[in-house]
Amino acid sequence: MSSLKKVSVNKVRRGLMRVLTKNIGNANVSKSGTIDKSKIKNILICRPNGRLGNMLLVTPLIQEVTAVFPGCKIDLFVKGTLAPIVFGKYDNVDKIIDLPKKPFKELVKYFKVWTLIKKQNYDLVINVDQNSSSGRLAVQFSNAKYKFFGDLPENVQLNYNDHEHIAKYPVYNLRYFLSQFGIEDKKEPVALLDLKLTQEEISKGREILNNIVDEQKKTIAIFTFATGEKCYCVSWWEEFYTALKKEYPDYNIFEVLPVENVSQIDFQAPSFYSKDIREIGSVLANVNVFIGADSGIMHLSSASKAPTVGLFSISVLKKYEPYGNSSVGIDTNKLSVPDYINAINKILNK
Repeated sequence: MSSLKKVSVNKVRRGLMRVLTKNIGNANVSKSGTIDKSKIKNILICRPNGRLGNMLLVTPLIQEVTAVFPGCKIDLFVKGTLAPIVFGKYDNVDKIIDLPKKPFKELVKYFKVWTLIKKQNYDLVINVDQNSSSGRLAVQFSNAKYKFFGDLPENVQLNYNDHEHIAKYPVYNLRYFLSQFGIEDKKEPVALLDLKLTQEEISKGREILNNIVDEQKKTIAIFTFATGEKCYCVSWWEEFYTALKKEYPDYNIFEVLPVENVSQIDFQAPSFYSKDIREIGSVLANVNVFIGADSGIMHLSSASKAPTVGLFSISVLKKYEPYGNSSVGIDTNKLSVPDYINAINKILNK
């Protein structure tokens, strides 16, 4: 099947699923009373999307659930094979229930997933993305006492100027949902993305980095790739890379390569290539600033606690921008190279 036909089939399938599932669940709380937090032990979080960025963007919600329900066990309903890598250091993440990437080619596994969800006795089931048809179905299909489908009254959004962010609104929404059952919303800042790298991993990343660049200098990491229209062209990156070299002659500048092993600057800078997500994260944990377009690697940098400059031309900045650790999102449609340099300087001078 051609790529165009695949896109068309997937679009039709998603559209059909949304129509079939749009009335599943209710924005209003259907149960009354209070939740005894001590009795919420088994929780299912549903985010059936296999992209690296979307997995990492769930980590603040997992931290929130863990804080509200200490000692709970969390199962994750996801897609693909990245979840065990991303959530491997989260001690209370128990089972990973993963949908196959191509369900029509793996029908037995596909239906087994739904059987697994039905068989478990969860106390609380949470759908992360209200627009996820599979997520809504999983919540409906479960045997949980408390079911949160992810959609809430619009007035909840008005209380937060950052509610649009894809890592934050599931936390805000869940807080509101739980507040209807007597669990206080403490109005604390939403947790940062967190890969939970160990000190051993970070030290190993430092060794790898020191074999690529001069360990006596500060280091700037760049990632010149991204998928589809999010990827900046060769000429754009050449101009920016030239400006970076001129502005930071005493810094290391190295390029993190994508799995496709391509470079928009024609491999002019020292480079690092790996297919190991945690290894890439461990290297980025040791840089002074990371610069790259909206991508899974940008979110990986953020989750590795590196100060991150996210470049946005297509994606909605308020929805996906990196936050915390002095990170910043830049709208490259409105700003130019001197503005990018100014933003980088603010990070490096802190």
